[in-house]
Amino acid sequence: MVSPRLVAKIESEEPTLRLAVLIDADNAQAAVIEGLLAEIARFGEATVKRIYGDFTASTSSSWKKVLQRYAIKPVQQFAYTTGKNATDSTLIIDAMDLLYTRKFDGFCLITSDSDFTGLAMRLREEGLTVLGFGEKKTPEAFRNACHKFVFTEVLRPSKTAEPVIQLSKVESEQKSVPPQASTEAMEPTPEFPKEFVLTALDQSIDDGGWANLGTFGSYLTKLQPDFDSRLYGYKKLSDLVKAKSDLFVTEERQASGSNHKVLYLRAK
Repeated sequence: MVSPRLVAKIESEEPTLRLAVLIDADNAQAAVIEGLLAEIARFGEATVKRIYGDFTASTSSSWKKVLQRYAIKPVQQFAYTTGKNATDSTLIIDAMDLLYTRKFDGFCLITSDSDFTGLAMRLREEGLTVLGFGEKKTPEAFRNACHKFVFTEVLRPSKTAEPVIQLSKVESEQKSVPPQASTEAMEPTPEFPKEFVLTALDQSIDDGGWANLGTFGSYLTKLQPDFDSRLYGYKKLSDLVKAKSDLFVTEERQASGSNHKVLYLRAK
């Protein structure tokens, strides 16, 4: 069941959760840290930010460059035995210590490691919101153990467009490169899960056949914690719904006692 506090955050504008952010440096990329913290801010306040790993190793050099800038506390953990991940144990112990302080509404676990599935389930049993962040390779078990899971690929900074320079005809022909010669392949957009989305909509409609966008979004998250409109090329769920005019009929209604309008939708 999705935490009522998370649902309230989805439908409101103000952060509502006090969050402990725990990063597994062995299974997370420093390149996404800015987008990651911005995403976490959508849900609440990161009152604790800790990262776990062996920062004497060359593999952690990218993290050392950003820790001070983003005020993340490093927790050094040496690898005592080859083949054993001592970092995982330290993170889990710290998470339980923080849990028993009763100062937090939720935890953000940044990792692509399924070893934290049990931790996520334990935190949920305590009634806390669990937000997971990891790469697309993250096992399904850990993704589904979280209330909400965000793929870090959608948090990577977009490349800025290069300035347009007027070239002569000869220069243009020389710089023209066939698509197959490109060194960076574009990541394919996953197939849109039409049946799943319509099932979620059917569960969130009222007696008149309409669903509030916030209610619809919470049902999507309940059924599939890693659902994210950005995976399909849309910044927000409302953008996706409006664009899929072959599936949905949308209608904006005046919110009761407010000047704001609320988006409603139904199946076409």
